[in-house]
Amino acid sequence: MGDVSQARPLTASAPRGPLSGEVAVPGDKSISHRALMFGALAVGTTEITGLLEGEDVLRTAAAMRALGAAVEKLGPGQWRVAGSGIGGLVEPADVLDMGNSGTAARLLCGLLAGHRLFAVMTGDASLRKRPMRRVTEPLAATGARFTTREGGRLPLAVEGAADPLSLDYRVPVPSAQVKSAVLLAGLCARGVTRVVEPEATRDHTENMLRHFGATVGVTREGAAVIIELTGQPELAAASVCASGEPSSAALPAAA
Repeated sequence: MGDVSQARPLTASAPRGPLSGEVAVPGDKSISHRALMFGALAVGTTEITGLLEGEDVLRTAAAMRALGAAVEKLGPGQWRVAGSGIGGLVEPADVLDMGNSGTAARLLCGLLAGHRLFAVMTGDASLRKRPMRRVTEPLAATGARFTTREGGRLPLAVEGAADPLSLDYRVPVPSAQVKSAVLLAGLCARGVTRVVEPEATRDHTENMLRHFGATVGVTREGAAVIIELTGQPELAAASVCASGEPSSAALPAAA
């Protein structure tokens, strides 16, 4: 406890004038991650505006560079990604450090599972405590091989499948991350990858896959949602605007 004799009294006064001005709401984190990943998997150059430039998303940008995509910042929130197409990622020369981003790490597991390469992924102390088994277990059925620490934790090594198999997977607990990881792996597989969710989760992945040219069907059976992705599509570069994230607007809105 500090020296209370040195504490200064708190004072309050009336504001000198109303708060005014304009502020741009930061882009949605989930869309930002996916825009970078799909841009790296598409043929051509994807222009992204409104990209959230927080540490988590910057880790995804660095990982896409390490996997062979040309990722360039043009200005505040404005980025360009030149991809090499489905199956075109290259083996990274170093460990992929995902910082504190669980979303990036889990989605990247799916992306790596479908590519014939070897990669090692790690994260900060917090991320290394979080289990990855809920994505690595279904992804292993594609033919990919995962090696993790005890409890399915990072660091994680993956050997992507040379000829990945499509999956028919029922997600045991609603999870947009698990669904997205399976669909990302399905991009490189022949045939149709099918994911059944017990109830709907956010559908950024399905919508963005369609935006880049993939064939994705969605049907419902009661509360369950069935997503079917046709594998090995020719994804084409497409402009993406990462919409403002409502929760990021909370502080300026309160002000």
